[in-house]
Amino acid sequence: MGPEALAQVLRPLADMFEKASYPNLLRGLEAPDDALVWKLDAERALVHTADFFPPVVDDPYWFGAIAAANALSDVYAMGGTPLFAINLVGFPDDMDPSVLSEILRGGAEKVKEAGGVVAGGHTTSDKEPKYGLAVTGIVHPDRILSKGGARPGDVLLLTKPLGAGILTTAGKKQKASVHDMDAAIASMARLSANAAQLFRDAHPHVHALTDITGFSLIGHAHEMGHLSKLTLRFTMDALPLLPGAEAHAKAGLITGGGARNEAFYGAFVTTARELPRWQTEILYDPQTSGPLLAAVDPSRAEALVAAFRAVGEPVWVVGTAVAGREGGIAIE
Repeated sequence: MGPEALAQVLRPLADMFEKASYPNLLRGLEAPDDALVWKLDAERALVHTADFFPPVVDDPYWFGAIAAANALSDVYAMGGTPLFAINLVGFPDDMDPSVLSEILRGGAEKVKEAGGVVAGGHTTSDKEPKYGLAVTGIVHPDRILSKGGARPGDVLLLTKPLGAGILTTAGKKQKASVHDMDAAIASMARLSANAAQLFRDAHPHVHALTDITGFSLIGHAHEMGHLSKLTLRFTMDALPLLPGAEAHAKAGLITGGGARNEAFYGAFVTTARELPRWQTEILYDPQTSGPLLAAVDPSRAEALVAAFRAVGEPVWVVGTAVAGREGGIAIE
């Protein structure tokens, strides 16, 4: 569902639950965030999220692994550690059950890699396969990394390359090379566990954190900027891209979701120069299990980048937070 349709659907529910009535719900009712957080006591809070979708790649195992990594990412984006998950499955009655076995195996192995356990789930008949997880994690109530909180001068860090939506579209149309698809699958299936741990270790100097998924870099950055009451400024040439993303964007192998993202979020974007169309497509491209985007105190950013590189974890400096329009995005 696109951002405009989702906002319309949720609007009637906005006033149903009053925050004051749920003092232990630390995140989830007022400002939108990547997952809800429920305080248990002074030392522990639960992080909970759910995500599922139809296949983005043909291989059932890798579809399961990618879907699981995508769901787990929301827990990491809150500064949490996954504990357990349950499967969410829609599956056609006339499809070989071995396909579902491979999907579930891919998801389970990814949850196990994250240090969690899959403990049940729910299946229903559907016309096309759908898979994902409801995930529960844990975080210290005083160490939550939320979407808001960026400050002017903060350095923006990104932990994975962009272009997954464009690559999966090219793959579905048999236009992507094996090399390009392998790179895209590896990126989408890679957990953000190590990156999240490095951001947790840098607390309180990581002021805001979110993950980039279906609403694109622009959409999720807008949410961070809006909640932080400032503008995020990105350097276009600094944004990392998956192999083949530029070529396929130039060839017009783009997603419908990207067009919906541009229609909704485009009003918040200004550019210092006219961008070629393919770069615009990259900015609005929906990501699956995409990167974490962090706003980091400028006095600690260099040391944090060095910590990432010391353990072989990818990270890119892609911009800064600046005073300006709430939720504005400036591209230079």
